[in-house]
Order: sequence, then structure tokens, then C-alpha cells
Amino acid sequence: MSSGPLYLGFDLSTQQLKAIVTSSDLAVNSEAKVDFDADFKEKYGINKGVRINEDEGEVYQPVAMWVDAVDLVLSRLREKGCPMDRIKGISGSGQQHSSVYWNSDAEATLKDLDPGRSLLEQLGGVFAYEFAPNWQDHSTQKECDDFDAHLGDPQQLAEVSGSAAHHRFTGTQILRMRRRRPQVYESTARISLCSSFLASVFLGAIAPFDISDVTGMNLWDISAKSWNEKLLELTAGSAEGVTALRKKLGDVPLDGGVILGTVAPYFVQRFGFSKDCRITAFTGDNPATILSLPLRPLDAIVSLGTSSTFLMNTPAYKPDPSYHFMNHPTTQGNYMFMLCYKNGGLAREKVRDALPKPEGKEKDPWANFNKAVLETPALDVKNDGDPAKLGLYFPLPEIVPNVQAGTWRYTCNARDGSSPEEYSASSSKTEWTPEADARIIVESQALSMRLRSQNLVSAVPDHPELPAQPRRIYLVGGGSLNPAIARVFGDVLGGAEGVYRLDVGGNACALGGAYKALWACERGGDGKAEGQKWQSFDELIGARWKEEGNIQKVDDGYREREYAMYGNVLGAFEEMERRVLSVAKN
Repeated sequence: MSSGPLYLGFDLSTQQLKAIVTSSDLAVNSEAKVDFDADFKEKYGINKGVRINEDEGEVYQPVAMWVDAVDLVLSRLREKGCPMDRIKGISGSGQQHSSVYWNSDAEATLKDLDPGRSLLEQLGGVFAYEFAPNWQDHSTQKECDDFDAHLGDPQQLAEVSGSAAHHRFTGTQILRMRRRRPQVYESTARISLCSSFLASVFLGAIAPFDISDVTGMNLWDISAKSWNEKLLELTAGSAEGVTALRKKLGDVPLDGGVILGTVAPYFVQRFGFSKDCRITAFTGDNPATILSLPLRPLDAIVSLGTSSTFLMNTPAYKPDPSYHFMNHPTTQGNYMFMLCYKNGGLAREKVRDALPKPEGKEKDPWANFNKAVLETPALDVKNDGDPAKLGLYFPLPEIVPNVQAGTWRYTCNARDGSSPEEYSASSSKTEWTPEADARIIVESQALSMRLRSQNLVSAVPDHPELPAQPRRIYLVGGGSLNPAIARVFGDVLGGAEGVYRLDVGGNACALGGAYKALWACERGGDGKAEGQKWQSFDELIGARWKEEGNIQKVDDGYREREYAMYGNVLGAFEEMERRVLSVAKN
């Protein structure tokens, strides 16, 4: 085993705290985790990592549980034989948008931690509020309405902050805290995001926000690279309150690789870390995901879990209320484009379960679904002149588009997308079978991603002869194991260099954190001296990252005929969404 430097990455998610240690050549050295339900369910009264106040739509977590988990995960890492003294850098990720409220005792307590006592014993009294709102919280509708209206409309808010207002975003959460619990707000000396909270514990001081994670707050002006004064005024309640809120939030370093300091003496003496171990800014879980491999501009990651997420590295900033833009976590001038869907795997499962049950002893519940997908032609157009079929399948209320649960089926002219109309079994000459639903639900999910990303893609430099599309599509999550789903996503989204399954063992966020620490510590110089240049994240990690064992090509991606067919009906798909939204509003 190598005796060189190691780098530690964390992922503080809703249900776990994971730690992963990698070497300079990106090989994994050690791993450990704390599962909140398995380890702390009774102690903290949680279920699936959270507590819920259904009357107010609050979903939250005890901050003490996170503190408790830090000592436990480090103990487990050490028990596994991890050479803690070789760890030279630490970074990580936290669930985006979640916030922690520190009181005036926090800074001094963090600075003077006693290695003879646990973190929980010492940090239990430093929080102005004992809970952190979770990203699932939906208690802030009034605050969202206020944010959307404050700059004029949701489009204006998106142009400034990268997103329209959302329940989980930190700005709306802080505003609700000031209104709902004014005594907490007044006694709050500093506010952290989940990510900067974890960085603060290791730093022994309140850590600043990460330049990418700060853009998940609805408070940061992305183009101006500063806090937005008008949004701060809304959140603080008055112009006079802005100064105090700025102090609570702190300054934000623009460099994603800034070294914040060295690890607190507590961790040196209690767990054997080197006193020279450096801490860099921790980021959000979604930004950390795109750091888990050297994602180049025009590459996209599609997460196919219970929910679905589309992430892309892009130099273009074209915000819209229906999706999110965030600063790239390591590359200034680049952005992270993100789409979030509630309806992913659950919606596909419902369509799967409605299919006729297979005969014989077939036990794989997806075999019948996959057969239906692959045997159904694109848009279920079997012959020239057949209409194209389009659908929306939302067993849960959806974010994109923002509609309640329901299923809608439409047809349109397959050649140009003209004449979109809602499908009716009683009046249509076209049959719509459960087998068609299997193909169309996957197409629907991919078409939504293509519709919203189409203005951000361009011709891939190495493939100028092809139409604009992503360079590569990387699939992660449970759905990435399904070859039929991979085939349809390649048909719809393209992928000039193919569709790949990314396998990082469920540790993408922690791994992205470890890579971020490695890059910050090994990129060279300080970037300030004349002629001196930092090595970029993509250059450093890309030179060391090995595709073998990490990714597997699962589909060829771009196919001319199919890609053109889906492009022809994209306008009809958008019109279907518009009509569904119009009916929902009425």
C-alpha cells in the first residue's frame, strides 16, 4: 500500500454520515459510515433520518445528531486501520439548503475543544436552534411567494440567484425562522449551511460558505458575485437589519479550492490527525456529485433513483424558474445546471406493475417492463402516418413542471409535432396499451431533460458533424442498471460519445469531497504570482482518474433517426406541459 498523502471526504446526507479516504492516485484507502436510523433512531426520535411536524410541513433533523455522528464515524474509520496521520486534506459535502443556527458561544467553544471529552458534550449548548431544516421541508410557501415577487417575478429571481424560490432553499427558511421564531433569529450569531457546519467542526471556527453551495440559498447574486442587497433586505425584514444578517452569513471566498486553515487540535489529539492537515470549503451534495469524476463541459450526469436529477457542467448561464443554476464548485466561469424531479423510479415502478404479468417462472419484475420498452418503437410510431404518443406520469406532485399528481396522455403528428391533443380511448383510432406506457414513461422523463437543457448544449468540439447534444451521458442510481432505460435515454438525449454507467459504490458525494480536498492541496502555488497558474480540477483529477472500474459504456448514445424524431416532437411535449399546467391553475 502507498505511503503517500491521503485525503478525507465526507457526505452528510439525510440518513447517513459517510467518510471515504483516498490516496493521491485516487485509490480508496478506507471507508466508514454512520446510519442515523440504525445508530441513533431511539436516541434522537427520528425516522428515515428526520422528524416531521405534519401540521406545519416541517421536516427537520437534530443538529446534535450530526455532532454525535462525527465522533462515531471517525472512531469507526480509525478502528478499520485508517492511517489518520497521513490525511493531508479534508473536504466534503452536505445536503443542500439545510441550515444551522449558531449562538454567540459557538466560535469560542469551537476554538477550545477538549480532546478528553466528546464533541456532543461540548457543542450541545452552542446552537440558537437545536434543529436544522431538512431539504424535504415544505413549510415556507408564504416565504416562497414573497421571494418570487420581491424582484418582480420568478424569472427575475432566477436571473439573479440561479433559481426561483423553493421551499427548501435557505433564504426562505431564514425568513420563516425570523417570522416564526424571532427569538431564535435574534440570538443567532452565525448561520451555516449543512456543508459549512461540518467544515466548521473540523476547522474549529465558523467556516464560510462554499462558492457553489451558496447559490442554493436564493440570496447570492451569481453574476455580481456578492450577496443581493434587496433579497437580504426581504430576509432581514428591513434595510436596517441587513447589516446584522450579513454578519450572520459572513463573507464567501470566490475560490472553490481555498484552504480555510488546518484541522482543529481536538482531532489531532483525539484521533491522530496530522496538525498540518488542511481544511478546504465543503460543498453541497449535488456539486460534490459532479466532482466524483472529471466531468467536462457538455458532459451530463443523470441520477435515476426514487427521484431523478439531471446535472450538467456548462459555461453558459441561462437561468429559468423551472430549473437551477449554481456556480461550479471548482471552476470559476463554469456553472452547474440542475433539474430535480420527484417522480423517477416510483413512477416507472407503477407503470411496470400495470403491465400484464409474465407467464412462467420469471422472477425479475423488470424483465417484462424492459421487453415492452425495447419492443415498442420510438414514440410508439409503428408505421408511417401513425401519431406520436407523449405522456406525463406523476404519482407524486411534481416540481418540473409544478403540477399535482396525475397521468396525462397526448398524441401529435410524428413528423413535426403539430396537432397535439389529449388522447381519448373512446374517440381515438389509435390503441394505447400498457406496453406503450412502458416506453413512453421513460421517453417522457428524458424528453423533459432534453427540453430544458437544449439551449445549453452545443456541437461537441470533437464531433462537429453532429447536432448539439451532451458529450457523454453518465447514469447513476438504481435505474442505471437497466439496459432498456439506458437505451431510451441515449435515443432521446443523444450522447456524442455514448451513455455510461458510473459506479462509485453509492459514495459519489463523499468521493467528490475527497477529490476536492486533493485538488485544493495539490493544485500548486497560490495562483497569485505573475505567470503562476493553478492546475484546474479537471486537469489534476482527469490525469489520475481511470475509467476502468469506474464507468462502463452501456449504450452508443446518439442515433440519427431517433434523435431527430424526438427533436420533431419536443415542441408538442412542451405544449402538453403548458396545457396541463393551465388546467391545474384553473
